[in-house]
Amino acid sequence: MEKRFQIGNREFVLDQAKAEEAYAAKRVINGRQTMTFNLLPLKYQWAYELYRNMKANHWEPEDIPMAKDIEQWRGNDLSDVERWIIRMGIGYFSAAEGIVGDNIQHVVRELVTAPELKLVLGRHAHEENIHADSLLYMISSLGINPHECEAMFEDVPTILRKNEFVSRVSRELRRDMDLSQAREKQALARNIFVFGQCMEGTQFYGLFGMILSLYRQNKFPGIGQMFRYTLRDESNHIELLRNLLVELIRENPDVWTDEFQQELVNLMKEAVQLEKEFINDCLPVNAVGLSGEEFAEYIDYIADRRLENVGLPLLNEGVKNPFPWLAEMMDIKKEQNFFEGRVTEYQKASSLEMVSDDEL
Repeated sequence: MEKRFQIGNREFVLDQAKAEEAYAAKRVINGRQTMTFNLLPLKYQWAYELYRNMKANHWEPEDIPMAKDIEQWRGNDLSDVERWIIRMGIGYFSAAEGIVGDNIQHVVRELVTAPELKLVLGRHAHEENIHADSLLYMISSLGINPHECEAMFEDVPTILRKNEFVSRVSRELRRDMDLSQAREKQALARNIFVFGQCMEGTQFYGLFGMILSLYRQNKFPGIGQMFRYTLRDESNHIELLRNLLVELIRENPDVWTDEFQQELVNLMKEAVQLEKEFINDCLPVNAVGLSGEEFAEYIDYIADRRLENVGLPLLNEGVKNPFPWLAEMMDIKKEQNFFEGRVTEYQKASSLEMVSDDEL
């Protein structure tokens, strides 16, 4: 079907069949290659919706007051344990966020082919930059020696093991890949699973829980608020990489063998064990009113939700969330406005309505 436009003495013919062919050629990998970055027509509507949601949730560290945190840090009312938790949170995440952002930008985004997937992955990487910036803001506000943070990431054995766990699946993709081969497609799927469901989805939650526990006790309100906004972003990242994995498998069923599924379950099991070792080694859980056993159960609960959401067998059937208050703390749709003292949503408004595939 052709559509003709007469503009003066010129006639332009637009071929709908070519447009439909371009749409059909969009794929997660091995799709239509184009230098024009043409988003239309959208094929992966969920990716564009996530991008808009992530953009609407934009925040800047400097918007969050740190005066109370500085007062507490310089005062005499904090225990050494509470100071350690903050140092550990800042030290670990200041490097971990960079590892995630680098992998998203220079591995996953380079290998997918649909422009709307590149768009949302670019936003993901941008948000990791914001998280890294927020940690620099915390360090400078409290006057922490930045070399202490670097030393934590380099010298604490349980952190090094967590780092190596994710770095090895990123490192193996930094080469030319033949994504027509099932083994290579599985390598990409493994990377997406490990970074989305194991690292951001599970291994970040030990420190999230600890810092939010302090925040719940009216300690470090600025840092706690930034971690809550970070956690909201992470929820979108987890969903983005979950959807990306599901779409990759749907388009490439040869990836989803029984052996590969078991491999992913085993990777999650390894991630959980590493996180529990990290918590036992570095985080004085009982000192902030949390039970070590319950905290381990919480990590099991989180891990099983990640496995369940990608259709994989659970590691601990029937495990419950021992910290329901954490779920409530993570719901930040309504927050106190920083300057006006009124309830508002920290989200940019937009007058643009979503458009569906068949409207484009």
